[in-house]
Amino acid sequence: MSQLPTLVIKFGTASITQSNGEPDETIIADIARQVSELHARYHIVIVSSGAVGAGKHFIRNYSGEIAERKAAAAIGNPLLLNIYSKYFSQYNIQIAQSLCERQHFGNREQFLQLKETYQELWANGIIPIANENDVVSNRELRFSDNDELATLIATGFGAETLMICTSVGGLLDQQKNIIRKIETIDNQILGLVDNSKSALGSGGMASKLTFTKLATRMGIRVIIFGMKTEEGILKAIKGQAGTEFSAQTANLSSRNKWLASGSVAVGTLQVDAGAVKALQKRSSLLAVGIKKVKGDFEAGEVVEITDSHGIMVGVARIRVPSDELEANLKTQNFEVANANDIVLI
Repeated sequence: MSQLPTLVIKFGTASITQSNGEPDETIIADIARQVSELHARYHIVIVSSGAVGAGKHFIRNYSGEIAERKAAAAIGNPLLLNIYSKYFSQYNIQIAQSLCERQHFGNREQFLQLKETYQELWANGIIPIANENDVVSNRELRFSDNDELATLIATGFGAETLMICTSVGGLLDQQKNIIRKIETIDNQILGLVDNSKSALGSGGMASKLTFTKLATRMGIRVIIFGMKTEEGILKAIKGQAGTEFSAQTANLSSRNKWLASGSVAVGTLQVDAGAVKALQKRSSLLAVGIKKVKGDFEAGEVVEITDSHGIMVGVARIRVPSDELEANLKTQNFEVANANDIVLI
């Protein structure tokens, strides 16, 4: 298979639906036209919301309860995919459905199977369209929103660029103008966020910036853009529209990128300042540096590592179960996680 760069494009519910929540075929037709122009230059994944909106009108007295949302998604997914297929077929491009669950990224073996499937689709010129499998996802292991799903796909596949479509067309400054380029997401940038979100979707700009920060740290360029701009996708990928967030230097193996972004953390270890310094020098995590253990976990599972202020500094694959760890917190030279199984964030 040719080694084309990978491009992930995420469309939220508000970006591709009408005010009543039903899919906007004019927008989807425009997406197909613009993406078709990029098809020969990238391995493309589209992450698309909108299934619940497409199906909820078939549920009598729909009120948004979990069971109703699942049923609406079951109806809406094929309807939404048919619309995408209708317009991509005009450019002789076949699309495929990819319903994802959190466990597909939390389990390394399952993730590699997903990766192999996508590579087979790309080898045949097919664009996978991904969405959360709402019909079976439970509350504990569901994605926070499709911004997270898009980020996990981009990170896991080593994407060159992640594009996130939003109704406002980019990150706005205090004068409500789109900021064209951002090198680093710091507190000043985070302070610009309007925490309101669309009534149609589940994620606002704060969610987008959270996952943008993770993606850029993994070496991925991120662009937040809008379809209201003429030629929005094509202009944004050239840096002529939307907000571009520069990729940071990331010298991580594909396994450690997966560990940092895709694995499901089942607990938290709060460590002291000395342990933080040791980890930054690429040392292993020892029990004596741990101040607090949260959660029940087994050997081999993934936990978050936080400093004394609760700020996450990394993730680690743990060598011992939580009960054994708590019994050995004062034991000298008791290795909890090897340096090779720790990724600093």
